Amino acid sequence: MMQPEMPICNTCGEQVGFGSNGSGVFVGCHECNFPICKACLDYEIKEGHNACIQCGTPYEGICSKIPFWIFAFDSRINLKSRISFYVTSKLNELISSDYTVSLTNLAEKEPVTRSTMAGHLNHSQDAGLHARNISTVSTVDSEMIDEDGNPIWKNRVESWKDKKNKKKKGVAKAPKEVQIPIDQHMGEKQGSTETNTIQPLSQIVPIPKSQITPYRIVIIVRLIILGLFFHYRITNPVESSYGLWLTSVICEIWFAISWVLDQFPKWYPINRVTFTDELSSRYEREGEPSELAAVDFFVSTVDPLKEPPLITANTVLSILAVDYPVDKVSCYVSDDGAAMLSFESLVETAEFARKWVPFCKRFSIEPRAPEFYFSQKIDYLKDKVQPSFVKERRAMKRDYEEYKVRVNALVAKAQKTPEEGWTMQDGTPWPGNNTRDHPGMIQVFLGHSGARDIEGNELPRLVYVSREKRPGYQHHKKAGAENALVRVSAVLTNAPYILNLDCDHYVNNSKAVREAMCFLMDPQVGRDVCYIQFPQRFDGIDRSDRYANRNTVFFDVNMKGLDGIQGPVYVGTGCVFYRQALYGYGPQSLPTLPKPSSSSSCCCCGPKKPKKNLEEFQRDSRRDDLNAAIFNLKEIESYDEYERSLLISQMSFEKTFGMSSVFIESTLMENGGLAESANPATMINEAIHVISCGYEEKTAWGKEIGWIYGSVTEDILTGFKMHCRGWRSIYCMPIRPAFKGSAPINLSDRLHQVLRWALGSVEIFLSRHCPLWYGWGGGRLKLLQRLAYINTIVYPFTSLPLVAYCTLPAICLLTGKFIIPTLSNLAAVWFLGLFLSIITTSVLEIRWSGVSIEELWRNEQFWVIGGVSAHLFAVFQGFLKMLAGVDTNFTVTTKSADDQEFGELYMIKWTTVLIPPTTLLVLNLVGVVAGFSDALNKGYEAWGPLFGKVFFAFWVILHLYPFLKGLMGRQNRTPTIVILWSVLLASVFSLVWVKIDPFVSRGDSSLTQGCIAIDC
Repeated sequence: MMQPEMPICNTCGEQVGFGSNGSGVFVGCHECNFPICKACLDYEIKEGHNACIQCGTPYEGICSKIPFWIFAFDSRINLKSRISFYVTSKLNELISSDYTVSLTNLAEKEPVTRSTMAGHLNHSQDAGLHARNISTVSTVDSEMIDEDGNPIWKNRVESWKDKKNKKKKGVAKAPKEVQIPIDQHMGEKQGSTETNTIQPLSQIVPIPKSQITPYRIVIIVRLIILGLFFHYRITNPVESSYGLWLTSVICEIWFAISWVLDQFPKWYPINRVTFTDELSSRYEREGEPSELAAVDFFVSTVDPLKEPPLITANTVLSILAVDYPVDKVSCYVSDDGAAMLSFESLVETAEFARKWVPFCKRFSIEPRAPEFYFSQKIDYLKDKVQPSFVKERRAMKRDYEEYKVRVNALVAKAQKTPEEGWTMQDGTPWPGNNTRDHPGMIQVFLGHSGARDIEGNELPRLVYVSREKRPGYQHHKKAGAENALVRVSAVLTNAPYILNLDCDHYVNNSKAVREAMCFLMDPQVGRDVCYIQFPQRFDGIDRSDRYANRNTVFFDVNMKGLDGIQGPVYVGTGCVFYRQALYGYGPQSLPTLPKPSSSSSCCCCGPKKPKKNLEEFQRDSRRDDLNAAIFNLKEIESYDEYERSLLISQMSFEKTFGMSSVFIESTLMENGGLAESANPATMINEAIHVISCGYEEKTAWGKEIGWIYGSVTEDILTGFKMHCRGWRSIYCMPIRPAFKGSAPINLSDRLHQVLRWALGSVEIFLSRHCPLWYGWGGGRLKLLQRLAYINTIVYPFTSLPLVAYCTLPAICLLTGKFIIPTLSNLAAVWFLGLFLSIITTSVLEIRWSGVSIEELWRNEQFWVIGGVSAHLFAVFQGFLKMLAGVDTNFTVTTKSADDQEFGELYMIKWTTVLIPPTTLLVLNLVGVVAGFSDALNKGYEAWGPLFGKVFFAFWVILHLYPFLKGLMGRQNRTPTIVILWSVLLASVFSLVWVKIDPFVSRGDSSLTQGCIAIDC
């Protein structure tokens, strides 16, 4: 008689074996006959798993009471419903230490590299399953309804609340096992020795103690000297010029506060190195598909006449040619101006990319933006051994010149818009003829189903996007365009990472994405990282960097300091985001909120349900102050039944993400990729839907998820919200700069740029997101990180004391008064110690950061120039805009410039921000002349007091010297109106001051009553 085949254990893979009596096959669960051997069963019971891992029935001899929802769980049904699946998975997590539900027979195992909200959706921690990747939700909502027409999620929540009290409270839970991503082990089954030999993908390189320790000591010493200095200044007023003295002390106190806010976030500077070779060896094995994560690139542009299409095209071409698997790269170009010029130039760019991309990859050229590659003044034959390189390079340069001619012809054609509007090649009107009222537009170029390169290879996907705009809707400028790209990319490609670039920032290092992946795909480092920020580097800046356009001190000093705390701030471009962080999900290491205290109820009446207003207050504090606590499902135990049902309902998702079931499903897919329910036929229609102008109405877009609205500097707000949720960021500085861009190098444009940044900071200061009071309840933003954010929003207000302080030298020279009394020996020591500590701090900062003395000095100069001009106007404009609703714009008018290298540097543009610094320059120059004249008349005794006043005035003049040099231009072509206004204001101020002379005491005035002649 033929013997039946022995079943295989579903846990270890060995044969189940016979029972203890040897009469038959061993059966662990008599309810479902789940195949499991005796050894595995004993191990499960030992680990505290006392129920069948398939049906949930207690094993024989185990008296544990199984929660009701184990029996109600039907995987075949729940996998068809994302919300039901969501509910049961969270419930399973709450008792995962007692019971384990296996879904290994329902979906294939995939490595888990993240553990945020998706970590709560894993049914089996041991199996490492990813709920978002096995979801097969359809866009048809009928699957969410039971036979009676009620939502499945609602029935499950009601059942949960009804049977909650029936759960046994005395079950002792075993220690919860820590879920370790599979890719962290990299072959754990082969033995622990191989796991220990895995090399890290990145490494922190701390600043040597010989450099950082003296730096910190000097900071403390300087702080002590500051305290002694202010003690002397406050206790020794100048009675003869009390007003000047008081003004100077107030200004100095503010400067000291600003220094503290700027200095102490630099307490823990670090450097980092990456190992891209190790990344390739781990995720790109020979003969196997690449396991590198996909990346969606975002490029945003508005007006092609102000942002030349050729510059945008070079950015796009550098993206398409990056050193990364082509099937993992998608480039989305947002045309927020709906310009036909942008669309047609992108068509030309897609065609030229078919030649450019294979050329770049064949010869490994850098950079991969053709305009900047061909303009390099280097030996392009260096390290190029292929004999065909010279010939192909010349042919490619000729093709690029022809491509430029075609694009420039489009630009020339677009200079004059036809009265009837633009018309496409098929004769239909261009949908974006009215830039304020047009439908959404999407066009997909290249990619898997598109044109291939000239060698027949697949190219990265290129997508043109122009979101819908209608009158009466708030579109939120760049932040709104970026959020539209987030939704479109989620529907079409849904890469787990997003890299956003300005249209003038091209990829200078083709391995930049790999540099970022060394952090994001490292299971030990990337778990709680929301974004990787690269420093900004610029082309076309004059050698002396007159107006500190490179911002070297900020990018090489301040950002390194923040990297040692909670991470650098987001600066708007050159940043790789983790998509889930943009959706408002919290990191794995999120601290648990304290449960509501029972003391909130009346102690006399015993436990009583809190009042409704108190419940609402607690709920609002969790969600608003702690940044969308709806997504921090780890804290679900601290919520009551009402809050839990609200969190788990489908309506919560729709109110948060909008009315798109396809997009909502994509948010649950942590590792990216399109869902099985995605229908290619309707994908474009769904993408058009998510960029409609009314999609964000009554949702959390711009409030809690995506790029945050409320300021023209949306980058600061977006990064701040992520850090408040507990995320951290990383600063990546590869040897070859990852990205390069262009910066305004003439004076007027530079001040206008700084004005915009400062205005954004003022807007944040006057909003609910002000770091002074926002996010304290969660305790997730570190103190030094908060100081850095406070510094980013209060620095424009330094313009007020700075203008007053720069005016004091001229006043002292014109009146003969001074802000400091006669110095004693001890006071001289404090002043000398303060100056020495300032100099020593700068020297030691230069030592560990690598910046040059000239860069530090240029930064100091422009801090004064921007402070007395752009920052001052930003403060008044911000208050007018936020408090009075008056939107004041300072326009810039361009004049002619020389057509040669750095010709724009000498371009003069009229703008009102030029008046205050010019007036200060004239005042101080007049004061120096008046001071020397007075000293010559009074004799030798007057030269001693004059020295301090003149030194003070020259301090102002030296800091404003780059401004004076830019104002004069190459041929002294200063606008007449600037000179007239400045001389007029300075003259009027001087005459009024001499007439009033408020710093002369009443006793002294009697002595001057008879002095009328010049020889008085």
